[in-house]
Amino acid sequence: QVQLVESGGGLVQAGGSLRLSCAASRSIFTLNTMGWYRQAPGKQRELVATITSGGITSGSSINYADSVKGRFAISRDNAKKTVYLQMDSLKPEDTAVYYCNLRWSLGQHYDYWGQGTQVTVSS
Repeated sequence: QVQLVESGGGLVQAGGSLRLSCAASRSIFTLNTMGWYRQAPGKQRELVATITSGGITSGSSINYADSVKGRFAISRDNAKKTVYLQMDSLKPEDTAVYYCNLRWSLGQHYDYWGQGTQVTVSS
């Protein structure tokens, strides 16, 4: 079992910045993906960004939703078991609950979610 604890959400004006953090309760010693998803009221949960753990011979792979490319940056610190989401040039349409996700496959598929953190961008 893995717990994910998010922090860093809040209220910010359009054009401002926020940094989200998500700490896992334990390390995962196999290739895994951490990411951020968001869900706005009345909408489905959508991908924001993901980042893989990388391996001995390869670095991390990063993926962004088109709507956040150039404004958001995902990163991770494997030693701290933490993934970050730096959000710049925020827009009102970025308002949502942001969820952290951790997943990997090792014989079976494992998929964990954080409790979510609210991000509100005022115009």
